[in-house]
Amino acid sequence: MCLLRLDFRKSIALLLIVSLILSVLPASSAEAASPRQAEKLSRGVVAVKVSGGVFVSWRLLGTEDLSVSFNLYRNGTKVNSNPITGSTNYLDPSGVQSSVYTVRAIVNGSEQAASPSAGVWGNQYLDVPIQRPAGGTTPDGVSYTYSANDASVGDVDGDGNYEIILKWDPSNSKDNSQSGYTGNVYVDAYRLDGTRLWRIDLGRNIRAGAHYTQFLVYDFDGDGKAEVVMKTADGTKDGTGVVIGSASADHRNSSGYILTGPEYLTVFSGQTGKALSTIDYVPARGTVSSWGDNYGNRVDRFLAGVAYVDGVRPSIIMARGYYTRTVVVAFDWRNGSLTRRWTFDSNSSTNTGTAGQGNHSLSVADVDDDGKDEIVYGALTIDDNGSKLYNTSLGHGDALHVSDLNPGRAGLEVFKVMEETSSPYGAAVWDAKTGSILWGVHTGQDTGRGMAADIDPTYPGAEVWASGSVGLYSITGTKISSSTPSVNFGIWWDGDLSRELLDGIKIDKWNHTTKQSARILTGSGVESNNSTKANPSLQADLLGDWREEVIWKKSDNTGLRIYTTVDLTSTKIHTLMHDPVYRLSVAWQNVAYNQPPHTGYFLGNGMGSSPKPNIYTTP
Repeated sequence: MCLLRLDFRKSIALLLIVSLILSVLPASSAEAASPRQAEKLSRGVVAVKVSGGVFVSWRLLGTEDLSVSFNLYRNGTKVNSNPITGSTNYLDPSGVQSSVYTVRAIVNGSEQAASPSAGVWGNQYLDVPIQRPAGGTTPDGVSYTYSANDASVGDVDGDGNYEIILKWDPSNSKDNSQSGYTGNVYVDAYRLDGTRLWRIDLGRNIRAGAHYTQFLVYDFDGDGKAEVVMKTADGTKDGTGVVIGSASADHRNSSGYILTGPEYLTVFSGQTGKALSTIDYVPARGTVSSWGDNYGNRVDRFLAGVAYVDGVRPSIIMARGYYTRTVVVAFDWRNGSLTRRWTFDSNSSTNTGTAGQGNHSLSVADVDDDGKDEIVYGALTIDDNGSKLYNTSLGHGDALHVSDLNPGRAGLEVFKVMEETSSPYGAAVWDAKTGSILWGVHTGQDTGRGMAADIDPTYPGAEVWASGSVGLYSITGTKISSSTPSVNFGIWWDGDLSRELLDGIKIDKWNHTTKQSARILTGSGVESNNSTKANPSLQADLLGDWREEVIWKKSDNTGLRIYTTVDLTSTKIHTLMHDPVYRLSVAWQNVAYNQPPHTGYFLGNGMGSSPKPNIYTTP
């Protein structure tokens, strides 16, 4: 009896010790994060005719181990003599324009089913035909035309392939600070063969411009098919021709602003364009002047994103304001119903000092390693439960980058530039978990652009740089050069692990020895978007292996031109679209001032093996 009592006491003591240890460990250490919902993608085979034959590449899915190898088949005949183990691309010297390719994975020595077949592109690009809307005339007699603008992607029909969701902008689209009428905004869905699935007309009561319509394309309910979510208004016509609200209402004032009338949030079917649910838009407009001015500039500054705030399934993030008052709201789309999960408001007594800390864009990542996503809104980061995680108080800015920029320290980092001349830093790097400033550069001026990418293999981690006279720095703050590369987008394009530079319709390679850039691609017959922002319609890992594609609009607006790399690489990495941070970056890329996507792990020179994502795929 005494022995039993002693063993019981020892067991209780042991349990108390284990509980104490677990209580002080980070949540991610105490209990493993749950797998996240992800798209069930096809192999994404792409084949391009090149001078030495046919270049073929394909996806390593996030659900597969790095040990998976592959066989490549041309017209049903195996091309490779031994399984392809070290990469997911291949140069077939005997391939011709008429060849057709499939790929079969080999798992534990057993060959799996063939991928969907892929024909050969005759050029380094694929043209996707699009249908340009007719122009029109504003109430004050000004005519306008349309140009293809920002795009996003989603698998809207569940076949494992991406469709393109494209926004059309009228030639009279406006910045919020500019008065004047605009034409209607249209949003289309296209298959890669140019089949248009639907067109949504947002109507006269949605103004056109970079800060008004932020559209999200994502499978929010886990049925395997992506939805499209946007702010709508009276007169919005869905993809089936049904009008939301009042068809005749016109809430535009004589300056072209829309400062009265109802505002809605609508979830559309990505497959048909049908409006599935419409609710009042939150955050509501309320009193216009409460957002910082009385003529309609700051009240209609919108941001949006997708975040796994519960750690498993995606939520819709809608936001209003960043110069002054900031309101961010999380919604769930489940079982045909939109429900609000939480609201963050800078006016709340618990959020003192958080007004004016937003950017012209946002980022989403699990910055505190608890398995749930936070919203990096700029200088401010909002926790997964809608509370303030931290506020650096560095103020408003344009460019923002979140990733594991420094693999030599634990966690993620943020690199951001600041617009306010009174900010202590024009550009700064901080700990994404705590907001603790690691280092920064004082500029005393509006630092409008900034980039973060690993472009110099002689320095560990990413390099960061900004517009003006900031210069090029290592991620730990060592100044590398007073010369700077282009400050726009970065893209993984050629065969090495450095990132290349995407600006306008060109891709450059930074030479770390000469501190100069060399041109490696110039788009043909294409244009960039959004004036001086000079961004593509979309940049993402859309096809083939882990390298990224870029979509530019054709100069005559008759098509979208998708460029892909044809450089061989010996690096094997899971498709970037199955990395949670990267996939969410693609979802918010079109928002306001477009920014390039980043991975949630360090992808660059000296990296270790590609981490296998903790995901499950939808049916």
